Amino acid sequence: MNLYHLTLRSSNSKTGAIPVSTSPRSTCPPECPLQSGGCYGAGGPLAIHWRAVSTGRRGVAWSEFCGQIAALPPGQAWRHNQAGDLPGNGSDIDAAKLAQLVAANRGKLGWTYTHKPPSSANLAAIRAACADGFTVNLSANNLAHADKLAELGLPVAVVLAEPGSTTTPGGRRVVQCPGYSPPGTPPPTTCSECLLCYRQQRAIVGLPVHGSSAKQAATIAAA
Repeated sequence: MNLYHLTLRSSNSKTGAIPVSTSPRSTCPPECPLQSGGCYGAGGPLAIHWRAVSTGRRGVAWSEFCGQIAALPPGQAWRHNQAGDLPGNGSDIDAAKLAQLVAANRGKLGWTYTHKPPSSANLAAIRAACADGFTVNLSANNLAHADKLAELGLPVAVVLAEPGSTTTPGGRRVVQCPGYSPPGTPPPTTCSECLLCYRQQRAIVGLPVHGSSAKQAATIAAA
């Protein structure tokens, strides 16, 4: 049985002291190119925590996890999946479980990102989540991929090989994450203050590569 973990107060300087969750590695789809290298969650201290969740040594069952989300204060911002993906092993979203999470999130400001492929069933589940106040950003591997995903009319976030706002090959505006800072410097803002990835009516969000696997991620983003 998959277990899920909620950290009530993140120590990550980029997110700020908001709740963040971790899902098991089995939820990650094989289509994600970061599986073979470049995944932020696979390096540093987060990798130790993610491994414990993925092997069932840490976390709670899905129903209890949703109860924890429902118990968060009204208006609470929180990020789902600092590591891992939407419920459902591999490529497919478990629409029933996602609907339970969306219901638990009502009145809160939850958001996440997904590399699950945009199949018709997955898109239906994601559209329903976004319409009910839980923002799911489609994760693009590079700027050309961001153009393709943007055509689906859903929020998109893209990995940037180099920092800086830019445009896609199709001319769509990409706004760099306002919380980005060069290594060793404090972020100018945090997710808890920004909420750009929660707001759905905006430009594509650009997330510069960072962490111990940044070079590998940059190679994918530059493709």
